[in-house]
Formats: sequence, structure tokens, C-alpha cells
Amino acid sequence: MIVIEQNSDPNFTDIIAIAQEVWPKTYGAILGQAQLDYMMDMMYSVASLQKQANEKQHHFILAKENEMSVGFASYEFDCNGTHKTKIHKIYILSTQQGKGIGRFLLDYIANEAQKHNNIALFLNVNKYNPAQHFYKKLGFDITKEEVIDIGQGYVMDDYVMEKKIN
Repeated sequence: MIVIEQNSDPNFTDIIAIAQEVWPKTYGAILGQAQLDYMMDMMYSVASLQKQANEKQHHFILAKENEMSVGFASYEFDCNGTHKTKIHKIYILSTQQGKGIGRFLLDYIANEAQKHNNIALFLNVNKYNPAQHFYKKLGFDITKEEVIDIGQGYVMDDYVMEKKIN
């Protein structure tokens, strides 16, 4: 049985471990190794994760099965004053994908967003990431394309996808 817990580890140990397992498999064919390394450090260092949680008000949750973390997500209510919740991250261990854990995390976030009177969920997904099909299946629509400069000559080439929840 999957349970959702708030991350309580200030060192984000399970979140970093899941990201280190999933990112190379998800983005290895899309990004070069140098960009992959840069982005992992930029987004998944302990200091970066602490800043996201403490300063940017990102909420981190873990999906656990038998006390083992099998996935995680982070999200932000009322992102940029839009009354929409932004899903910043959602990743499931490769061995656990296809079991409904991603849907379970998204349903949890949608429920929390509704409690905060948010009207939609949205997220960015790399244009070449097959996960976009998962989001479409769950009712997300592409609302725009976005190229984001992340420094050192790298960009994120994304779709923005959104799903109404009210």
C-alpha cells in the first residue's frame, strides 16, 4: 500500500537518491552529461533543496511502500499569484513506474491544491520526455511552449501543461 508523507529530512536523503536513480534514465538520451550534471547540482544539492523548501515554499512529499520511498513530488500553491498549483518535480523509481504511484501523487497534490482554493495544476515537461503522454492521459493539456535559460549556456525546452481541478 502506498502512503504519502511530507518530507521531514532536512538533508532530503530519499529525494536525492530517487533523483540520482531516475534522472540519468529519463534525461540521459535528451541532455548531454555535462548539462545533466549541472542540472542535478542546481536542483538537487542539499542547499538547493533546502532553499526550495524554506524560501520558495515548495512542499516536498514522498510516496512510500513498506516504509521505502519509491517516489516524490514537490509543488507550490498559488504560484505567481495565479490561484494555480505548480508541480515542480515528480519522479518515481524506475522499478516502480507503471504501478499508479505517479497518479496517486498527482491526486494528492490536486486535493491539497483544492484545499488552498487553487483552480488548476500546472507543470513543465521537457518536449522530448515521454512523461508528457502520462500527463495527457491524466487530463493535462499543453498550454504553451517555453524555453528557459538555466545558465552556463543551457536551456530547458519545455511544454507547459495544465489541468483544471475545480
